[in-house]
Amino acid sequence: MKSSTRKLLGVAAAIAAIAGSVPLSITASADPPPTPEFPDPQGPGCDAFKAAVPTYKNLHEDQTDQALASIPDISTFNSALSGGFNPAVNLIAMLNNGPYVIFAPTNEAFAQLPPAQLDALKADPAQLTKVLEYHMFLGLLGPDDVKGQRPTQQGADISVTGKGGDVVVNNTAKEVCGGIVAGHARIYLIDGVLDPSSSPAPITPTPTTTTPTTAAPAAG
Repeated sequence: MKSSTRKLLGVAAAIAAIAGSVPLSITASADPPPTPEFPDPQGPGCDAFKAAVPTYKNLHEDQTDQALASIPDISTFNSALSGGFNPAVNLIAMLNNGPYVIFAPTNEAFAQLPPAQLDALKADPAQLTKVLEYHMFLGLLGPDDVKGQRPTQQGADISVTGKGGDVVVNNTAKEVCGGIVAGHARIYLIDGVLDPSSSPAPITPTPTTTTPTTAAPAAG
């Protein structure tokens, strides 16, 4: 009898040990993470932009090249960036490794260029790269903070004045709609193609001068 009791107790202990080693399945429900809120883009052409890109609030989830390709009004600029003008010029990999502020001329802005000038640009990969890189600088700045003079990816400076929906670049190209949020960029549609040869002079620090101190003569 004692032997049988010991066996039953041993079996019960083994079952309890096995049961304790099996993890319990717990079903947990969690609310989805909130969608980040970004300020709406600003500028006189933003209503048209929003109508053309109704999902613009989701562009923050996209790589820079995907965001640019989603905006119909800058398809010419996007083509120039991605090898469409010249197969030797493709800046997409660089842009996707941002962050960049990108001033993207509209299709209408490119249409204002003389055809001979546009053809020459397409035929010269070095000059095309220079022009495209002049339209971007490192940073993630919204319409109220983008103003200032900064070195572009091309090397020459760019001057941005105004704020909100009244941003102007190099005193020539006006903002159409700006501060569009992409994953690694802030995109500004502008109404002109920027010319690196017309860049502002670099800002040089003003040297500080010190007034030499004359030692007082020693008392005799």
